[in-house]
Amino acid sequence: MKQMYIPVNTSLSFLLISLFATIMPAQAQSAASAKASAATSTSTSTPTSTAKPSLTVTATQVGSGQMATKLVANGSVAAWQEATIGSQSSGLRITELMVNVGDVVKRGQVLASFDSEAVRADLAQAKAALAEAEATALDSIANADRARGLQASGAISKQQIGQYLTAEQTAKARVAAAKASLDVQQLRLKYTQVVAPDAGVISARMATVGAVLGNGAELFRMIRQGRLEWRAEVTSADLSKLTAGMTATVMAPNGEQTQGKVRMVAPTVDVTNRAGLVYVDLILPKDKTAAAFKPGMFARGEFLLGSSQAITIPQQAVVVRDGFSYVFKLNPDQRVTQVKIQTGRRMQVNGSEQIEVLSGINAGTQIAASGVGFLNDGDLVKLVAPSAAVGAAPAAPAAKK
Repeated sequence: MKQMYIPVNTSLSFLLISLFATIMPAQAQSAASAKASAATSTSTSTPTSTAKPSLTVTATQVGSGQMATKLVANGSVAAWQEATIGSQSSGLRITELMVNVGDVVKRGQVLASFDSEAVRADLAQAKAALAEAEATALDSIANADRARGLQASGAISKQQIGQYLTAEQTAKARVAAAKASLDVQQLRLKYTQVVAPDAGVISARMATVGAVLGNGAELFRMIRQGRLEWRAEVTSADLSKLTAGMTATVMAPNGEQTQGKVRMVAPTVDVTNRAGLVYVDLILPKDKTAAAFKPGMFARGEFLLGSSQAITIPQQAVVVRDGFSYVFKLNPDQRVTQVKIQTGRRMQVNGSEQIEVLSGINAGTQIAASGVGFLNDGDLVKLVAPSAAVGAAPAAPAAKK
């Protein structure tokens, strides 16, 4: 009995083990299949719309309109006319100076005075000489009148009558000479005061108190009427585009701007640099703008030549990368496409700078208007109204996992 029981139990054990080994792999394979199916259904059930945008931007359309055509030039600021004020008295000493450099003077204002004592003495002497000549002339005229009365009676000879008439003419000539001498001394007295020949600004002073100067010595220099002009250097190719009366905008080195009008275009061109001068009268208001422009300084300006039709975009919609200009076109799927453009003129419109697009994009195309410096080609963006983006700093692009 014992020998028959052992084989039966051994066969049953082998049977159970074989059945268990068959069932367990099947269950494990079913579980793995269920997990894979669940993962697949989860991934397929997640919509693409839940992808996070890289940046919140505002949109604008590429516009078109009239844009001014300008010619840029460089040049120097100079006085319209600089008057030289000199001395008309010789050998006189300067006693007083009334003005200094930078003073604004009026026409006829006294600028300097010379010592007038010697001139006044000469003037008194000339007056006395005139009085003596006039007295002598009265006597000569009376004698000549009596001689004319006796000429018909023959009481005196013709020779004596001729002498009286000659003495009369000589006396009158001496009176005229004395008057001329008196006028000279009066002019000398007048010239002891140096007056401004015109209104303007004193730009230089060479005179010093106590100096004895000769006739014609330079005392002051003055910018007539305080007028300044901008002498722009324009190439010979562009010189024909400018005419008298055109407007120009001139910028000082500190950034201050003022308006001007072309007064004259030079009739010749410099043979060294093949450029001609354009004289522009500056219109300087009486504020800090006038102080920003001084004769001799360098200035940059633009001439307004007219206007033409152009495709324009806001300056903030352009990003420069690797030396080229780009904009980001907005697609219907809220993604952006980087587009290379060629820019041209620039213009201020209602405080916003507009840039002309020469090629690369058409009018009416919708582009990103803000945050373009953080965008890349193909980025997903979120559009908001322009007012919602005012004052908000652009967000950084979302990190890609």
